[in-house]
Amino acid sequence: MRIGKLLLVLATIGALVVGSDSSVEAGSATANLQVTASVNANCTISTATVAFPTYDPVVVNAGANDDGTGTVTIACTKGTLATIGLGLGANASGSQRRMKDASTDYLNYALYLDSGRTTIWGTTSPNLLTPVAAPDKTPRAFTVYGRIPSGQDIPTGAYSDTVVATVNF
Repeated sequence: MRIGKLLLVLATIGALVVGSDSSVEAGSATANLQVTASVNANCTISTATVAFPTYDPVVVNAGANDDGTGTVTIACTKGTLATIGLGLGANASGSQRRMKDASTDYLNYALYLDSGRTTIWGTTSPNLLTPVAAPDKTPRAFTVYGRIPSGQDIPTGAYSDTVVATVNF
């Protein structure tokens, strides 16, 4: 008999489970989740040396300038407007840029914005390079046109200078 009662109880529970509504929900609601971000203007800058040919004060450069080029490269956030300035260098005398040897000798030079070497590249307008807004984040290289004026009477040696290149954005 016990088995019969047990089967009756199990059958009743089964009927209740099968007959119950399993799709009953407590309800639902929705809300919009906002997602935001900011993109700031940013630029990086790098340089490649302005390398002049050997300066020959006796023959070649007694009457001809010694010209060389280098590059300034910037990469900016798309749409960023920037300006690039070049300082006077570590050995300037007033507004004259100068390279120095291991002693106390100086070799005058200039850096220009244009291939005709007519506009000095400096740190204030109108002597800043102002490229168009960055079309994308791809690095853009700009030529630095250098000139060592002819006729300088200087001793042999290795001359150099360090110029700070700055991108403002």
